Amino acid sequence: MATFSSFHPLALALGLGSLLALQSAALAQTAGGTLDKIRSNGKAVLGVREASPPMAYALGANASFTGYHVELCERIIRKLAPQAKLEYFAMTPQNTMVLVQNGTVDIGCGPATNNLTRQQQVAFGMTTYLSQVRMAVKADSGITDWKQLDGKTVAVTTGTTAVQLLRKLERDADIKLTMMQTKDNLESLLAVETGRAAAFVLDDNLLAGVVANSRDPKQFKLTGTSLQSEPIAILFRKDDPAFKQAVDGELKAMMASGEMAKHYDKWFMQPIPPRNVALNLPLSDELKALFAKPNDEPIESYNKR
Repeated sequence: MATFSSFHPLALALGLGSLLALQSAALAQTAGGTLDKIRSNGKAVLGVREASPPMAYALGANASFTGYHVELCERIIRKLAPQAKLEYFAMTPQNTMVLVQNGTVDIGCGPATNNLTRQQQVAFGMTTYLSQVRMAVKADSGITDWKQLDGKTVAVTTGTTAVQLLRKLERDADIKLTMMQTKDNLESLLAVETGRAAAFVLDDNLLAGVVANSRDPKQFKLTGTSLQSEPIAILFRKDDPAFKQAVDGELKAMMASGEMAKHYDKWFMQPIPPRNVALNLPLSDELKALFAKPNDEPIESYNKR
């Protein structure tokens, strides 16, 4: 039976010193490999998110977690270590890399873009989603183009790739933005809802998820051409090729059998909790191709195509 780890959410407040201490201890414990550690300890720690629907998010006051990536991680661990108890550790975009790198979590199930910089810290599994970076705005704002954000405040969640993309947009489009960096996606959307920001920039799937679960989804719309295509993947320790091979093997099997496409349909086309609203994001031709020929290429390779 899945359980909620006792160190949530206070673990999010760990200082640098504590993280470094955790790193030494975790690496010592995992010298034999992540899968050996899980089987030996009888538990697997899944790194999740509290506010990133439909990929990974908390449900209700009991702090249970669900989502497209959470269920993938649960399935993989139950296949690789059937007897292991599942525990959940809430991460943020800001601390995800270090918590995966130092072994605090065994597998990162929140949405994470696979890029070369992050590959210096962690390893990524096969791409499981291909996102498009767009913006959520008020439906009556009249905003449809990035240049219309010139001189305006734009909300971004700290630690996401949207921060760098907006800086690049300023240079390329010769516009000036005021970036409001927030702690999570809910706070970013609230900034738009309350008029403190003109737009919230993030991956389309996450934008659709947070909008669908907002108090009034009809007051928002997703707009703007895609700033970038981003391969999204599960992540884990870099120095454990055996675990990567095992995780990738399960993902490839799901893709080959058609189970991954069904899993996608459940989270992106069917009503999802807690409001039972469907995101209506059909499986793209690009993602179909990735399911047919899986790869773990970083964003730098994909955007050269």
